[in-house]
Amino acid sequence: MPAMKADGVLIRVHTVSVNRSDWEALTARPVYVRLGGSGFLRPKRPILGSDIAGTVQAVGSDVAEFKPGDEVLVDSMWHGLGGFAEYVSVPERAPLVLKPGEVSFDQAASLPQAAVLALQGLRYKREIQPGDKVLISGAGGGAGSFAIQLAKAHGAEVTGVDSTIKLDMMRDLGADRVVDYTREKLTSGGHRYDRILDFASSRSIFAHRRLLAPGGIYAMVGGSMLRILQTAALGPLISKSGKVQMGVLVAKPNKEDLSYLADLVASGELTPAIDGHYELREVPAALRYLGEGHALGKIVIKIEERFPR
Repeated sequence: MPAMKADGVLIRVHTVSVNRSDWEALTARPVYVRLGGSGFLRPKRPILGSDIAGTVQAVGSDVAEFKPGDEVLVDSMWHGLGGFAEYVSVPERAPLVLKPGEVSFDQAASLPQAAVLALQGLRYKREIQPGDKVLISGAGGGAGSFAIQLAKAHGAEVTGVDSTIKLDMMRDLGADRVVDYTREKLTSGGHRYDRILDFASSRSIFAHRRLLAPGGIYAMVGGSMLRILQTAALGPLISKSGKVQMGVLVAKPNKEDLSYLADLVASGELTPAIDGHYELREVPAALRYLGEGHALGKIVIKIEERFPR
């Protein structure tokens, strides 16, 4: 049982979703993962898993917002991880919110990292506008699948880019145009975009610059150390022209965004794309499946069913 401080909330985990950050922490690639707190020579945090949905088991003496029995979801990325376990303890100040009754535990666990990244990416530099032409690279993954839906809900025209096996899913989620990057060049057709949300980071900043319309915005969400350093260094210089804005999105996990997204799921305006379910003992297989790029949307680990009470 994890230790709980006075401001802590002990959660009995029902489900937890798998993120690319789990795979990166496990493999220590890209290199920036080692520098970002995951441990330089060996993993700093022995239990991974950050996107958690469960039931509050106990609370510390200083906790005012939650009580035992509350159904919650939380992003524990910067609060010790620990989701691939029966119980996890997080501080009340973490991105921890009540789960709406209309939202399943599976759906709730899919939201914290992926959906928040998608939402903040579409708000990067300015709010997305109706009629914006939006390109989403890596649109068939966890964050990308949310970004398609959120962009369409704001009236954008969406182009989704991913591999062959993910094209149908992107269409089903509402993408107006889909591009198979293994067969088609993005530069073909002369398309230009008001916003590029890049979850794949497989092209240089200069290649993306050529795809932006005047006043366009490019947000890199993750990728290789080389691509991140290139964009962090050159993005501000390119942006000084005033013609486009380019940079690296630094996610800011928070309660407000997470609660907003959970309410969208509850109202039926947002539907998590869940590729499959695994048991706790199958976490290695789930991580490999994600790491090899096969996942269509999110992957969920069902903890509570494995250990019934």
